Amino acid sequence: MSIGDRLPNTLSQAFLRTAQRHRDIVAVRTIDDCVSLTWGALWERVESVAAGFHQLGLRRGDTIALMLTNRPEFAIADLAAICLGLTPFSIYQTLPPSQILPLLLNSQARLIVCESIYLQRLLTVSKQAPLVTGIVTIDGTGSGGTIDWAQLSQTSATVDIASLAQSVEPDAVATIIYTSGTTGPPKGVELTHRNIIGALQARAHQGSIEPGDRLISWLPTAHVGGRLGCYYQAVYAGGTTTYCSDPSRIIEWLPQIRPHSFFAVPRIWEKLKALFEVQLGLLPKIDQEEAANAIELAKTVVRNEQTGEIIAPDIAERIARADARFFKPIRQRLGLADALSLYSGGASAPLHVLEFLHAVGIAVGEVWGMSETGATVTANPRGRMRLGTVGLAEPGYSVQLAADGEILVRGPSVMARYRNDPDRTAEAFDPNGWLRTGDIGVFDCDGYLRIIDRKKELIINSSGKNMSPANIEATLKATGPLIGQVTVIGDGRPYNVALIILDTDRAPLWAETHGLGARRTIADLAGEPAVRVAMQAQVDAANDLLSRVEQIKSFAILPAEWLPAGDELTPTMKLKRRSIAEKYAPQITDLYENSGQARANT
Repeated sequence: MSIGDRLPNTLSQAFLRTAQRHRDIVAVRTIDDCVSLTWGALWERVESVAAGFHQLGLRRGDTIALMLTNRPEFAIADLAAICLGLTPFSIYQTLPPSQILPLLLNSQARLIVCESIYLQRLLTVSKQAPLVTGIVTIDGTGSGGTIDWAQLSQTSATVDIASLAQSVEPDAVATIIYTSGTTGPPKGVELTHRNIIGALQARAHQGSIEPGDRLISWLPTAHVGGRLGCYYQAVYAGGTTTYCSDPSRIIEWLPQIRPHSFFAVPRIWEKLKALFEVQLGLLPKIDQEEAANAIELAKTVVRNEQTGEIIAPDIAERIARADARFFKPIRQRLGLADALSLYSGGASAPLHVLEFLHAVGIAVGEVWGMSETGATVTANPRGRMRLGTVGLAEPGYSVQLAADGEILVRGPSVMARYRNDPDRTAEAFDPNGWLRTGDIGVFDCDGYLRIIDRKKELIINSSGKNMSPANIEATLKATGPLIGQVTVIGDGRPYNVALIILDTDRAPLWAETHGLGARRTIADLAGEPAVRVAMQAQVDAANDLLSRVEQIKSFAILPAEWLPAGDELTPTMKLKRRSIAEKYAPQITDLYENSGQARANT
């Protein structure tokens, strides 16, 4: 199994190297340690499953689909496929059959590995996918024509998996990432081994993680952040990954795992800020006041540091005392005391959230990338973070702006093509080979990139004024505790309106402290006149921070919750603007045509 000291040029070689060098370090585990495998033991499991795949007739270049929650068996199946030179890809578990079938057809999948809870959906669509020859259930009995996972891994076939793994070519397709579909049907991004290794080596250059560092796999494995931000990094560097099978419990699990590296979407950081504030509220009254004053002082220091100002020693000492007394113990209770790399991506994080977190010692840096880039292209360097930006270009990447502000990228992890889609592949690149990202951005004088918005999502009102809905939405959320999700509508319209979803954590607490009773549902609170009055005050406060053309003239508080992978949000909690506009067309029409308030403010 030895591969020497040379750097790997494929993911399969990286796995071989890690299994050899760090065979006694825990590789994958569950939160309760019912499953806990060292890298050496993981290699043995992968070897047996790979032999099973081989016995089923799968050969280099074949594709297999994985429909699994975040669990160690995902790594076993995925690495087994990679070592054979197969192309594994993941399917979001929330997809209905009508959206699964196009992925099976486009990918030309030969085999599906799934959990039994998803079996019925897959049995339905697999009959319409002629290349699919079998379904493996990892927690079933193999009944109904499926293949049992346990039997698959107990094959007597003799296959030299190590030799096959070492012979995988760098330009072979390692995985397919299907885009989340915010702007239309998902596209299959082909990432080669060369793409992935290039991204990992760029990260390793900055000392991303060390052998044995604790990571959490909680983002969907179908998402590029879930692959590169945790799993592939662990394979490359020998990290220890705890698999979080229920993403809704990620904050609950943080104190048990105490990660060294943690990547999350902005909504998680918003929740962690709120939890930190709850913990501060449990302090004695006199300590609450001292902690609050220290936070305000620390936020001022954070802002000054952005411009390079030196902290006065007495101020630094005062903040350090508050950190030791108040902030560090809370960081420990939240599970973030050991974290060295904390990053936010997927959307812009509210500036007030980042300033608060930095002030209390949780140094979250924003990064930027997309499925088509295969990894983060820009990141805020440790110790040199600039809040409100997504940082500097990573080593080996080139970033420039087109004439209209669109961000163009070249780099080692940029995809070569979309799967079986030459027309959309051609549209994705400019004549000089730069990837058109679809994001609009600006650079500051030091080369830090700030994202304005998606090019296709910019609002152009009926007067021809351009504006960013994401920036308006971030301003609305920053001015009070009530808004959980918000969508600004205004494209082709005379003014902007907003659809608002109450914050599921903070709105009930607000209601209780304002005499509206305990344990009120979001649907109940949406119709409360007092909530409407408070929301109007929050919207008014946001409007004071916005230009006249950006301001919200009317809004609706919807009696609903927007959940990941629903009609309104992607699995990674991005807004599905087109779907929202269609689903809530009557409410939007009412805001424009029947709202006296809207007419009065125009």
